[in-house]
Amino acid sequence: MRLSVARAASRDRRPPQQEPAAERAGGVRAPRPPRRRTEPAGTGAPAWWHRRGVQGWLYAAPTAVIVGVLFLAPLVLVVWMSLNRWPLLGRPTFNAPDNYTKITDNALFLDAVAFTLKYTAIITVLLLLLALGLALLVQERRPGVGFFRTAFFLPGAVGFAAAALLFYGMLNNQFGPIDPILQTLGVIDEPIRWIGTPDMALFSTIVLVLWRFAGFNMLILLTGLQAIPTEVYEAARSDGANRWQVFTRITLPLLRPTIALMLILCVTGSLLAFDQFFIFTNGGPDNSTVSMVMVIYRAAFLRFDLGGAAALSVVLLVALVALNVLQMRVLRRSR
Repeated sequence: MRLSVARAASRDRRPPQQEPAAERAGGVRAPRPPRRRTEPAGTGAPAWWHRRGVQGWLYAAPTAVIVGVLFLAPLVLVVWMSLNRWPLLGRPTFNAPDNYTKITDNALFLDAVAFTLKYTAIITVLLLLLALGLALLVQERRPGVGFFRTAFFLPGAVGFAAAALLFYGMLNNQFGPIDPILQTLGVIDEPIRWIGTPDMALFSTIVLVLWRFAGFNMLILLTGLQAIPTEVYEAARSDGANRWQVFTRITLPLLRPTIALMLILCVTGSLLAFDQFFIFTNGGPDNSTVSMVMVIYRAAFLRFDLGGAAALSVVLLVALVALNVLQMRVLRRSR
């Protein structure tokens, strides 16, 4: 007992540790040298690998290679082809800017531009209205809403070429089932030439595109509708707002980014329309449903004028980029 007390007393009587002279004088302690980051043993990784910039570039390299090979290289090649007389067989010869100046003399392309713009305007408005109506119809959870969501989206799972062939068979005057059904119901007296006149061909194509893409665009708008907080609707109803006021002052403004995405996709897809006209109407009757992409196809693979087709492609690409930029600016200003 006495021995332990003596040891404790001796520890208490030990002099305090001496502080550095700089600290006793009120100076600032010298900073300690930074510790060197040591790599785990056995990794063998060089020092440059652990830099964030280098790792980021290396991780992005595969995607950059794919984009360069599949997009940038073909784009450069198309631009170079548009500056040359490029036959299918033979050596190309430089003839810039003849391929671009000949575009104004191409009456079929000018008619195709007018028709494509008309088709784009009609299909964009109708598709937006139809998709928005379907999205509002299946927005709220109620019994059976899952069935209707699936039913509306199912046509989007059908390939576009298969859908065009399906409509061609259904509307055919010789063996299609639509005309006999309408005649049996007394709706029509004689078969309708669904793709026999320019107006009916355009109408049938619009019905095909609406059936094929309404469900897909409904899904896009439904995602935007479900992202709107329910508290906003509850606050509006508590303030006495009716359904029309809720739709125009809450739903549409908050849905504007989603609508912008849908419009960009719809306009771009309509300007690049090809399958529905190539398979369903084949550009007829009398070239009344020839789109801009069909003119490019005919120039490249029917007339074998690859240089002229490349020039048309470049013009269409520039127009698409300018139109998309204009759309984005208009939609941003309207926010």
